[in-house]
Amino acid sequence: MPARTPTAKLTLNLYIACWMDSRNMIKFLLSTMIISSLLVACQNTTSTESTGQSPQPPEMEKQKMVIYQVFTRLFGNTKSNNKPWGTLEENGVGKFHHFTEKALQEIKDLGITHIWFTGVPHHAVITDYSDYGISADDPDVVKGRAGSPYAVKDYYNVNPDLAEDPARRLQEFQELIKRTHAQGLKVMIDIVPNHVARGYEGKTNPPGVQDFGAQDDTNVIYHRDNNFYYNPHENFKVPNALDGYLPLGGEPHPMSDGYYREIPAKWTGNGSRLSQPHFHDWYETVKINYGIQPNGTEDFVSLPDGFHQQGYERHLEFWNTQEVPDSWKKFKDITQYWLQLGVDGFRFDMAELVPVEFWSYLNSQIKSQNDQALLLAEVYNPKLYRDYIQLGKMDYLYDKVELYDTLKHIIQGNGSTDNIPPILEGLADIEHHMLHFLENHDEQRIASPQFAGNAQHAKPAMVLSATISTSPTMIYFGQEVGEPGAEDAGFGKPSRTSIFDYIGVPHHQRWVNNLEFDGGQLSSEEKELRDFYRRLLNFTLNNTALLGEYREVHSYNREQTKGYSDQVYAYLRFKGEEKLLVICNFSPSQSQQFDLLLPPDIVATLNIQDGKTFITDQLYGERNLELNVVDNLGKIPVRLLPLESLLLIIN
Repeated sequence: MPARTPTAKLTLNLYIACWMDSRNMIKFLLSTMIISSLLVACQNTTSTESTGQSPQPPEMEKQKMVIYQVFTRLFGNTKSNNKPWGTLEENGVGKFHHFTEKALQEIKDLGITHIWFTGVPHHAVITDYSDYGISADDPDVVKGRAGSPYAVKDYYNVNPDLAEDPARRLQEFQELIKRTHAQGLKVMIDIVPNHVARGYEGKTNPPGVQDFGAQDDTNVIYHRDNNFYYNPHENFKVPNALDGYLPLGGEPHPMSDGYYREIPAKWTGNGSRLSQPHFHDWYETVKINYGIQPNGTEDFVSLPDGFHQQGYERHLEFWNTQEVPDSWKKFKDITQYWLQLGVDGFRFDMAELVPVEFWSYLNSQIKSQNDQALLLAEVYNPKLYRDYIQLGKMDYLYDKVELYDTLKHIIQGNGSTDNIPPILEGLADIEHHMLHFLENHDEQRIASPQFAGNAQHAKPAMVLSATISTSPTMIYFGQEVGEPGAEDAGFGKPSRTSIFDYIGVPHHQRWVNNLEFDGGQLSSEEKELRDFYRRLLNFTLNNTALLGEYREVHSYNREQTKGYSDQVYAYLRFKGEEKLLVICNFSPSQSQQFDLLLPPDIVATLNIQDGKTFITDQLYGERNLELNVVDNLGKIPVRLLPLESLLLIIN
């Protein structure tokens, strides 16, 4: 057994032991538990020398990747009523067919390579689709009126809200896949392996596929091949409401009676064993059993020593000789199904709550079917990163609690760029696998008062996160036009665009412009912001240096350069003859003026000869700076405006 954290035991016991406020509270607590030790951890976990250098990505990578996360039911919605708890008819909903050829082309032109269509698998919703053979969902165990996309009800079909004709909903999604591929874009969807909707019911299962729990022995708490954990002889009870919360905002509904029939009660998605979970538990979901006994003992074999270094083929070969728990097989079948429909990759929700061995099994199966499939996972504990990448065979993980949280603090005026170098050093051996972002559906919108209050303030952080490593970049729809997430949608509250209710997204809707998708209603500031994202993201797709090495010159200049403050960050990226210097000013109010120094070892590494040369900014092409090298020491007089960043090619 390799020396590693016993992931399954730690995560199961951690989440069973605690009541958490919500999905975001769990993630917040993980971040705050970890953040105080980040700098030490970064320095202690690296397997490369602390030079700021990074290995090159695999040769198969010919360009950086940029993922556009879009909340599918909100993208094409043009209604602006935004009534709290409003119905689909009142507040509107986006459809698959709203992703027209024009819309997809505009997304691609933004500098996007992959679209993550969030909320595609059929999840619990309140809208009545009984005419289409879909059972009604009980508001007592659904969050919001539109429902959480992370309470999947049927993995073999799609959300009926998204179809013009719900009877053809799966065909309409397949048509969207074809349109997306026709624009040269890849398609990603969510898989939520840790939990399913409390009312899971597969209505369109392929032949031979049985529902989760269909064969479970419900007279025992645990059995290896049960899909769920049970409290035998106890009935499920709806959580007691808090803070005046009422399902659907108190609107009468025939099923909203404080009762939900579930006999016996199942354990809740975040691990609560209570038959009446807390209101802040994930009470709308039930936890999947992966063969982990209630005491944390694992009912499956461990991977042999040395499997960190083995490719997916060897992992597949190993698991083909083992008997695995039934839940493993069910998710293998689910992912194979979506791959066959043309999906190009998956974002795995809360992957660290599921044992690494399962990921080795599942991802080796996926890669054997499509070795180019993109596998992105939500993991928040840096101590687990290498296990989930090397043993679990994930392509990419969120770089949330290290780079994202650090950049957020800097943007908010509470952090220093001096905290960035240790993060890059600590992740040097896995930098290619750490996805960078500043927004997603779980995080506060940059323009919200709770984050920055102004989307412009994130510009230098966006430049840095998109160019500092070989890893992919992700943006969230509406980020490129400064969406503030200000709507009180019902269950979802302001600062995050609601994932639970029907709502319009105002700044994004101005770009949609009544389905013209031309930005016709955007303000001049919003147009300028979108142009900034377009320039930056397309630059990352076309610059070879970003596939090469990284060397920071920040630390040297903090020691040697007068006027170079901890609100500035400078670094180089280079590969072959391509040499890129990036300088960012994070201050929203102060210009920065200094002589940036390139130390002799950098100058020698880049083979820059003594003499003077002009270097030009590549983002807007309006700034020329002079690089003067004397005795292998480079000097560049720099003046940065507030929030200005420069991308400088060195010839």
